[in-house]
Amino acid sequence: MSIRVAVIGDIGGHREELARELRRLGADDNGRLPDDLVVVQVGDLIHRGPDSDGVVRLVDRYLRKQPERWIQLIGNHEAHYLRPPVFDWNERLSFGSRRTVRRWWRDGIAHAAVAVHTADEEFLITHAGVTEPFWRHQLDSAVSAAESAARLNATARDEATALFDGGCILGGGPPNPQVGPIWADRELELLPGWRNRPMPFSQVHGHSGSHGDCADERTFYDARQRHEVTLLEGGRIIGIDPGHRADPQRSWRSLVLTATEPPRIAYEHSATA
Repeated sequence: MSIRVAVIGDIGGHREELARELRRLGADDNGRLPDDLVVVQVGDLIHRGPDSDGVVRLVDRYLRKQPERWIQLIGNHEAHYLRPPVFDWNERLSFGSRRTVRRWWRDGIAHAAVAVHTADEEFLITHAGVTEPFWRHQLDSAVSAAESAARLNATARDEATALFDGGCILGGGPPNPQVGPIWADRELELLPGWRNRPMPFSQVHGHSGSHGDCADERTFYDARQRHEVTLLEGGRIIGIDPGHRADPQRSWRSLVLTATEPPRIAYEHSATA
């Protein structure tokens, strides 16, 4: 049986938007996901919108009741509560939600990356994407998405700083080619290195995007789904951040991949930190 893998972009505190998309994907009135569906959420569940605590409670319900059907990744806004804060944010999660996010990380429920295999393509899914220099230097040029995901997850558990290294979005300075996959900017840091080297696999990310038409003839924008696809040698880079702010984007969709097997979280030896 084929598996639908729905990759959901940054929710940004909009519980009703998340619940609406899950219903569209087939969740029933009791909030149970269908047997043929696995959800991967790329992080940044929280902040900006009106109900970050409600989002955390909703996701935690799935992680408790259907852990085999929900894979939660960490974004820079969750990392704000896992490490000493590196940016100012005027919203704060409640004590209970902060404790929940930290429990996900402590207990190995939330992750840095996951790989998904379809019949003819392999995808590495992270919050912000893995740049070519990061892949080469920190992941030792891993040949598969699965190996890259395993190394990223091992690195995260070792608390290696490279995973959380910031770039131009965090510091406002020049692009950092070796920015970590929590912070990479799509246009300035993620895409440039891969334009000059064949990709070993495709990638899916949230976090950033132009959210509109692009002058690059290899990039295609779907305004209904708010997906941004760049075709490169060897693979694709697909951005799925809907761009929710205080108000949600009303037209957006998850990216649904048809997988040959359920995605599984793996860990290998830590890459160079």
